[in-house]
Amino acid sequence: MAPAVATTIDVPRPLIAIDWGTSSLRGARLGDDGAVLEERAFPRGILTVPAGEFPAVFDELFGDWMSAPDALCLIAGMAGSKQGWIEAPYCACPAGAAGLSRQLAWVEAGRIAIVPGLSCEHDGVPDVMRGEETQVFGALNLLGIDSGTLVLPGTHSKWVRVESGGIRDFSTAMTGEFYALLRQHSILARTLPSEDGAFHGDAFDAGVAHAMRSPGLLQSAFSARTLALFDRMPQAQQPSYLSGLVIGEELRERALHADAHVIVVGAAVLTLRYERALAALGVRADTVGAQAGWRGLHDIARTIRA
Repeated sequence: MAPAVATTIDVPRPLIAIDWGTSSLRGARLGDDGAVLEERAFPRGILTVPAGEFPAVFDELFGDWMSAPDALCLIAGMAGSKQGWIEAPYCACPAGAAGLSRQLAWVEAGRIAIVPGLSCEHDGVPDVMRGEETQVFGALNLLGIDSGTLVLPGTHSKWVRVESGGIRDFSTAMTGEFYALLRQHSILARTLPSEDGAFHGDAFDAGVAHAMRSPGLLQSAFSARTLALFDRMPQAQQPSYLSGLVIGEELRERALHADAHVIVVGAAVLTLRYERALAALGVRADTVGAQAGWRGLHDIARTIRA
C-alpha cells in the first residue's frame, strides 16, 4: 500500500479591517467574501493616542476580534503616518492592490500590517493620500470595473485616475477645509447661522452655478456675504449656498466635459452633494458608499493569501 500523502487545505484567515484616521477609528470584521459581519467606531483618531500607546488602544478595542485563530489585521489611514503607530512609506504611482500588499508595514509579522499610502508628482510637486487608496480599489471591485475617474470628497478631496486596475495619478483639493475656514474664520461667519442645519438644494444649486460663472473662489466667496447684506437669501440657506460655492469651484477647476463619467466614493452626506453638482453640469455619476474601504482591504488581503 502506498504511504499516505500529507495534504494542506487553504483555509481563509479571519480578516480584521481597520480605518484609523486623524480624528476617528473604525473597524470591521469581514467574512471570506468581504461581507461585513460586524462594525465598530470610536472617537480615537491618531491625535488622541499618546506616543507608544497604539498597541494598548488597539488591544482594548479590537483584541477580542484578534483572538480568533490565525486572524489577520490590515490597517489603512493615518495610522501609517509619522504621527501614527509606525510609519508606512508611501508607495509611488502607478500602483495596484498587489503592489500595496508587497509594501505593507508589518507591526506584527504575519499578523498586523499597515497599508502604505500613495504618492505622485505633478510639475515636480508631490501629492499624497493615506486611506483613500483602499476605497478606490474597493469601489472598482464593487462596480466590477478596472478603469475610470473617481472623486473621494472630504476635508481633502481626492481626484483619482485609474487604468487597468492601477492608480495612475491623483490630485488633492482642500475643499472641505476651505469650507470650514470660510464658515468659521472669515467675515462670512458674521452672517451665517451658528449651525449648518438642514440642506437646502436650491441654495446649493445657486452656489454651484455662481462658482461655474466666476473666475475663482477668491471672488465668488464674497457673494455669500453680499446676498446676506441685501437680504436676498435666508440665513438658514447660506451654509448650503457656501457648500455649493466650494464644491462648484472644485468641479470648475476639473473642466469636466458633459459626457464625462465620475465615480463618487464616500459617505452619503457628501456624495449626494457631488452627485447633484455633477448632474447640473451634465456629468454622469455613480456613487459608492463607505463600504468601499472594507472591500479594498479585503482585496489587498486576497493578494497576500495568493
